[in-house]
Amino acid sequence: MSEALTILHRDEHLVAVHKPAGLLVHRTALARGEREFLLQRLRDQLGQRVYPVHRLDRPTSGAMVFALSTAAAARLADAFTERRVHKRYLAVVRGVGPEHDWLDYPLREEDGSRPKAEMPAMEAMTEVKRLDSVELPVRVDRYPQSRYSLMQACPVTGRRHQIRRHLSQRGYPIIGDAKHGKGNHNRFFKERLGCPRLLLAAVGLDFEHPFEAYRLSLSCALDAPMSALFERFGWSGHLPVNRASLSAPNPEPAT
Repeated sequence: MSEALTILHRDEHLVAVHKPAGLLVHRTALARGEREFLLQRLRDQLGQRVYPVHRLDRPTSGAMVFALSTAAAARLADAFTERRVHKRYLAVVRGVGPEHDWLDYPLREEDGSRPKAEMPAMEAMTEVKRLDSVELPVRVDRYPQSRYSLMQACPVTGRRHQIRRHLSQRGYPIIGDAKHGKGNHNRFFKERLGCPRLLLAAVGLDFEHPFEAYRLSLSCALDAPMSALFERFGWSGHLPVNRASLSAPNPEPAT
């Protein structure tokens, strides 16, 4: 029997949960042979139907919101589409990442329906900030030391694999990214540091409630492997916690 999902917030209109790394959100054409999905697990745990309104890649963990009615689903989906949801991620990358930067590289869709070169390039923007870094006295690549950074990433747009692709294009691939990263660093983290997963987690969501007069701010803790890595690297001060807080919506500007 699967372990119960961690509920970050629940009311009559929506529920927010911690999606484990490696779990698909719902059935897709790419899910052949898979038997477990987040949507079904959450539905069974709550005993009611749930409606997805945004997505997280399979290897990414963290905060996800589901609606509990079609009306709430429509409003929440609009908020994501219209970029009225502030999203915060933490990623461990190779190298010493930029202190602060806006990554503004158009991205082509990677859904497999057509060759990527035939897909139109779409606007994509991610704000990144280096929160911490570490240097290990270990030769993983061609240097005697290996440097890694803890990056905060806040995507403005929502393209597929946006954060992974943007950081890789900037020269700082996320550890554990088999497609856009580097195999020797991924193996080092898997075999020597106990982190066999993509080190990308959705740790924060902030948005206006679809029916109530407040903003909902969600914080999502990391799973055990990422938490242990943060402790090992001296980054424990950056560990998020599970929390949901309510606040008054932004006031209307004075006229």
